Amino acid sequence: MALTLAVTPSVAPVDQPRQIRVAGLQPGALVEINAQSHTADGAVWRSHARFAAADDGSVDLLRDAPLAGDYQGIDGQGLLWSQRQVAPPGVAADPAALAPITVQIRASVRAADGVEETAEAPLVQQLLADGVAYRRIEEDGVVGGLYTPAGPGPHPAVIYLNGSGGGINHQRAALLASHGYAALALGYFAAPGLPAYISATPLEYFANALDWVRRRLQPRHGFVALSGQSRGGELSLLLAATFPDRVSAVIAYVPSAVTHGVLLAGQPGESRFAPCWTYRGNPVPTVWRNNELPDVWRRVDTSPEPRRQAVVFARAQENAAAVAAARIPVENMRCPVLLISGGDDGFWPSTDYCRWIKRQLEDRGYEYSVGHLDYPLAGHGIATPYVPATLINKPHAVSGITMAAGGTPAANAYAAADSWRQSLAFLDKIIR
Repeated sequence: MALTLAVTPSVAPVDQPRQIRVAGLQPGALVEINAQSHTADGAVWRSHARFAAADDGSVDLLRDAPLAGDYQGIDGQGLLWSQRQVAPPGVAADPAALAPITVQIRASVRAADGVEETAEAPLVQQLLADGVAYRRIEEDGVVGGLYTPAGPGPHPAVIYLNGSGGGINHQRAALLASHGYAALALGYFAAPGLPAYISATPLEYFANALDWVRRRLQPRHGFVALSGQSRGGELSLLLAATFPDRVSAVIAYVPSAVTHGVLLAGQPGESRFAPCWTYRGNPVPTVWRNNELPDVWRRVDTSPEPRRQAVVFARAQENAAAVAAARIPVENMRCPVLLISGGDDGFWPSTDYCRWIKRQLEDRGYEYSVGHLDYPLAGHGIATPYVPATLINKPHAVSGITMAAGGTPAANAYAAADSWRQSLAFLDKIIR
């Protein structure tokens, strides 16, 4: 019987799990399975795992654990998230292109006579569902990328906010649109037509964007949710607390419970403690006011890269007066909230922040649902499901400093897949 390799489904959205199955082996035969992909920026990614065939001569990644390789345990998507970068990016990819990613899967087995038999199959990950339309937005003071699902609508809407790297998160908006949401990836700095730095960003800009979505998209039931990661998570909570009548739900990935300064994303020469947000012409207080902890920051700043800075943020929370001044008044929100955190977050203590937010809301008798998904072994980078999760420590997009984000590839990959599934379920339950 000839060696065969099947990927089911062969072509599907990036967030859909696949079955990778090899057949035509001798029972107990050792088979090597490799994955290789090329991303739009020219980077090359690879992974491998070795398996022993079952009594029926098959290997099924949904059923079988590898004997050796880039991941451990039974994980049908392990070959995807465990890919490691073997060639760096070579071109500047258009972030709005969102071309499908083809992962070439290859199985090989060596017979007793030394002859190698191979089989190959493509696994195509679509970032855009059929019929999703993209439009660049630069109107009425709003800058971003709008992704609209197929069909006449109206569709519920989600605004997605990037973190301290700035830019516009096309991929997350495209995924949301692929699940039926009119999704605006909203830029607010470090994107064409916007300031280069996060410094003194007015909250009124976001209020205008919320109004623009309601006015121009006329979402179903008037539903407009906010979601964001890191500083975008902090911002989502702050906006829902400041403009409660404009926000229908919040999904905050690894957020803060207090407002911070510009940190790594401020103007050159500006103090990291300078205000990040303003409202009505005044700076929003930060937790670092009279709480700068220079000795602790000095130890972080002089440590080798990648730098883990969460300890400074944990220490800042010990100053009760500073925390009280900078606390996001989450009890002012009027919507369901889903909080997502990583227990090994190297940027800031997102698990502690989320627990504190949840406790504050419960203590105040908050009448809307508050969920908290915590992943104890995950770090700050809880991202897209089933894509490589191995590049954990990356240079910051603004400062260039390589930060330790925390977590392991396996834990971050699990958190990405599980939180995405539960986020969609959270939204679906509210809208129904």
